[in-house]
Amino acid sequence: MTNQDNTTKVKSIKKQDNQPAGKLAPLKWLRRVLIIAVVVVIAGAGVFVFLRRASGRLSESNKEATTFTVRRDNLPINVTESGGIKALNSKDIKSEVEGQTTITSIVDEGTIITPNDVNNGKVLVELDSSEIEQKLTQQEIAFLNAEASLTEAKESLDIQKKQNDSDIKAGQMKVRFSLMDVHKYFGKNAAEKLMSASANPGHEHNEIASLIEDPHLGGEALQKLRELEGDIKLKRQELKLANNKLEWTEKLYQKEYVSLNQKEADSLEKETKDIAWEKAKTAKDLFVKYEFPKQAEKLLSDYEEAKRELERVEASARSKLAQAQAKLDSNEATHALQKKRLEKLQKQFEACTIRAPATGQVVYASSLMEGWWRSRNMIEVGAEIRERQKIIFIPDPSVMKIEVKIHETWIDKVQPGQKANITIVAFPDKTFTGEVLKKAPLADPEEWLNPDHKVYATDVRLDGAHDFIKTGMTAKVEINIDELHDVLIVPIQAVVTLEGKKVCYCLSNGGHEKREVETGSFNDDFVEIKSGLAEGQKVLLNPPRPGESEAAS
Repeated sequence: MTNQDNTTKVKSIKKQDNQPAGKLAPLKWLRRVLIIAVVVVIAGAGVFVFLRRASGRLSESNKEATTFTVRRDNLPINVTESGGIKALNSKDIKSEVEGQTTITSIVDEGTIITPNDVNNGKVLVELDSSEIEQKLTQQEIAFLNAEASLTEAKESLDIQKKQNDSDIKAGQMKVRFSLMDVHKYFGKNAAEKLMSASANPGHEHNEIASLIEDPHLGGEALQKLRELEGDIKLKRQELKLANNKLEWTEKLYQKEYVSLNQKEADSLEKETKDIAWEKAKTAKDLFVKYEFPKQAEKLLSDYEEAKRELERVEASARSKLAQAQAKLDSNEATHALQKKRLEKLQKQFEACTIRAPATGQVVYASSLMEGWWRSRNMIEVGAEIRERQKIIFIPDPSVMKIEVKIHETWIDKVQPGQKANITIVAFPDKTFTGEVLKKAPLADPEEWLNPDHKVYATDVRLDGAHDFIKTGMTAKVEINIDELHDVLIVPIQAVVTLEGKKVCYCLSNGGHEKREVETGSFNDDFVEIKSGLAEGQKVLLNPPRPGESEAAS
């Protein structure tokens, strides 16, 4: 029974095991593994018995046919493993919709995507978008409200800035006018002196009292003081004239040149002028003691209050501006958030329609799964799809690769760039070439049936483009690790291990003789002999096993 027969049986077993996955799926899977193991063991035993019987017949009929002549030759060192063919580059189409959604339509598996399909945006998959569409409508309304609030906040900020400018300018004008009133009343020099003194609380009153005598006094205060002093002088002069006139009238009255009425009239005039003079002096005194300091303090107070009012206006302007700016910032943040949510929902809605991104053949993701996983994640209309779940593969058939598993004893010798010979099971008469692309840095997860079996996933590129090679085909890869030149070689079955030593059996005088040998590198057919044998010697291809009789030379 050949390996191809074994493979055919295994495949037939897999095809029969197409029942739906359920609670008994693990048991069925275990039964399938056991069946495969039994088939392999029976086939191996049959091959072993067949070879033993054939070897016995050959040894009895023709002993020369069971020997090999040690020779020098080149020894290619190869690693041979089987694996599945896949596209080196493929476009994975996944669900970009958050949470779970349902497939409402999907193209048939095997559909060929042409460049024209890609240019026209051919729809491959449609996912249920009803819930997203509803959320999108609500979000559009929320975004429009946020946009209106943002516009209002911008206008409010602009209005507040202009209002602040007007209020501050009005306050500054009031301060400037108050200062002008102070300068107008006291004169610039006296005003500055007075305002300097007002910077020290408690000293401004003394300064105001002494300012009336200050030679720097000017403005309305000086003008008023001069008017009062002039009025006093005028009234005193009038009083003097009235007094002189009265004295002259009294002298004339004594000589009876004027009448009594004239005398009394002049006396009344003199008293009137005296009263006017006293009134003028009182007016100055009132001005100096009360009106001047009162007006001085009022003007200074108005000026200081105008400055404080300006500070309050500026502080209020800053506060209102900060509030308007904070409102704008808040609305901008809300607008940005609502816009981001809207864009996200728009992308989610667009993601419900998946269009052809590249040329190739459509392959459902579930087709690459086996058994229970395939039935659980079947890609079809009505299937529930998770976010980031693969739905479709579109392999690029122009460059293919073979994924093989290299045993840990060989993995260090396999390096990227090494050449390989490839045989595809579907085309046994054709031989292809390839090159090692990469190897996994870590071993594959342990197999529960054989936890000590450690293998590393390795990718081998298939040279050339071949339309007849399909994804999923099985190929045998022979990686050329090294080649030894001009070394002694014997078939690998000619060397056996006895008591921890490598030995060969050489023909000698009609019998055979055991020889201990030192072996080197090997491949599937031959092994290098470093010492123990010489070129031209004949060795048994079927050496006796431990316990069998050995003939002496």
